[in-house]
Amino acid sequence: MSAPPETGCWAAGAGWTGLPFTSAQLRFRTLDERDLPSLIEFAGDEEVARWTAAIPHPFSEQDGRAYIEAAQQEGRVVFVIETIATGAFIGCIRLDAENGIGYWIARAHWGKGYASEAAKRVARLGFEQLEMTAIEAEVMQGNAASEKVLQAAGFQSIGEAVGARGRCEGMPTLRYRLARADWETQSAEKPTLLVVAVAMVDMDGRVLMAKRPEGKKLAGLWEFPGGKVSPGETPEAALIRELEEELGVDTRESCLAPFTFASHEYEDFRLLMPLYVCRVWHGTPRAREGQELSWVRPVRMRDYPMPPADEPLVAMLCDLL
Repeated sequence: MSAPPETGCWAAGAGWTGLPFTSAQLRFRTLDERDLPSLIEFAGDEEVARWTAAIPHPFSEQDGRAYIEAAQQEGRVVFVIETIATGAFIGCIRLDAENGIGYWIARAHWGKGYASEAAKRVARLGFEQLEMTAIEAEVMQGNAASEKVLQAAGFQSIGEAVGARGRCEGMPTLRYRLARADWETQSAEKPTLLVVAVAMVDMDGRVLMAKRPEGKKLAGLWEFPGGKVSPGETPEAALIRELEEELGVDTRESCLAPFTFASHEYEDFRLLMPLYVCRVWHGTPRAREGQELSWVRPVRMRDYPMPPADEPLVAMLCDLL
């Protein structure tokens, strides 16, 4: 008798479940019929289509339906790329055994690092959960932006070729490849970043949240106040310093109660984040670094888009408060 499939936490890493997943700023889910209007709007941009193999121009509703149907072929998965901060559809990324990885980003979101972040995260999915041994990619010669994306994701150039499908057919192309062994080496070399955070709780049981301003990494996401721990600095000392710098408030180590921690792997580093609870401080918190502040009741915290590392802490705070 064969053993039943593993479920719950025991099944983690045993294969992709089909559920959405995230990177630092992005959420990935499978492409489906609801995405047709966004496909027509963004893939229909000539500047987007011209560097892809599979997107015709003009791009009609019929083309969109064909794109969705092709995305559901066996051995292939096409993900919608959304921002965590707004839920906006910003592009698609494909992963399949035959044609490797491919992606496109809506023009309004070019130059923000989203394509590199998406390529890194989906490559990680391929190696960790789909057991791929290598992932290849093909770009048209002259597409320097796409080459930079692949290089940033760890792919290595393996030479020139001639395209065999779609707009790339007969066109000179460049081939890139990322082998599992190279990806594992890169993954092992990721630094661990120690960041400290605090749940400041007022007399009404509300928690202070801060929204990262435009121009900063993770812009638009809500987080607990805090920051990086400097070399030679204790987490408590770092938190006292950060609260004064960010919010203009003063507290003491004796007012910081260790509560829990987050451990999360992002695409360029591993995050270790102790979370403290603080109920006593001097001064009124005010935004000193351009961030937006909000006092949030624990049951409403899930209404605020947060970095993936922060999200698991919400349930614990709800239990505490």
